[in-house]
Amino acid sequence: MKRFLIPLAAFFVLVIFLAIGLTRDPRDVPSPLKDKPAPAFTLPQLAAADKNFSPADLKGKVWLLNVWASWCVSCRQEHPLLVSFSKEGSLPIVGLNYKDQRADAKKWLAALGDPYVFSVVDADGRVGIDYGVYGVPETYVIDKAGMIRMKHTGPITPESLKKQILPLVAELSK
Repeated sequence: MKRFLIPLAAFFVLVIFLAIGLTRDPRDVPSPLKDKPAPAFTLPQLAAADKNFSPADLKGKVWLLNVWASWCVSCRQEHPLLVSFSKEGSLPIVGLNYKDQRADAKKWLAALGDPYVFSVVDADGRVGIDYGVYGVPETYVIDKAGMIRMKHTGPITPESLKKQILPLVAELSK
C-alpha cells in the first residue's frame, strides 16, 4: 500500500503546480529590471539621424519607453491608442524602433500618426536585449530617477492604460 502513496503524492503535487500555472497570464513575464536603473544607451533618433538620445536626457521626468516596429502586427493594434493618448501631452512617450528598417519605420509613422516625442533606432536589437525585450510591443514606465517601475508586455489596451499605467504614472509624478 505504501508503494502507491509516493506516486500518488507526486501526482497531486504536479496537479497543484499545473493548476497554479494555468491561472497565470502567459504574457505577463516579470522583468528582472523592475525597480532597477534603466539600462544606459545612446542611439540616433529616427527622424534626425544626426541627433542622439540617452535615457539620461529625460532624468527628472516620468516617461514611457515604447518598443515598436513597422513589421509588428500587435504594434499596429496599440498604435491608435498611443496616438490618442499622446495628444493629451501629459506624458512623454519615446519610441524604441526595434530591428527595423529606417525607411519602413518613417513610412509607418507617416501613415498611422506619430505618438512619440521622438523615436530612436535600435537596428541591431542590442538595446532591446539590455531591456529584456523578447517581443514587440513592450512598454516601460521610467521614473524621475531613471528607474524602471513597470514593464508592460504586449499591446497597451485602454484597460491597461487606465488601470495600471496611468495610476502608476500619477503616483510617480508626485
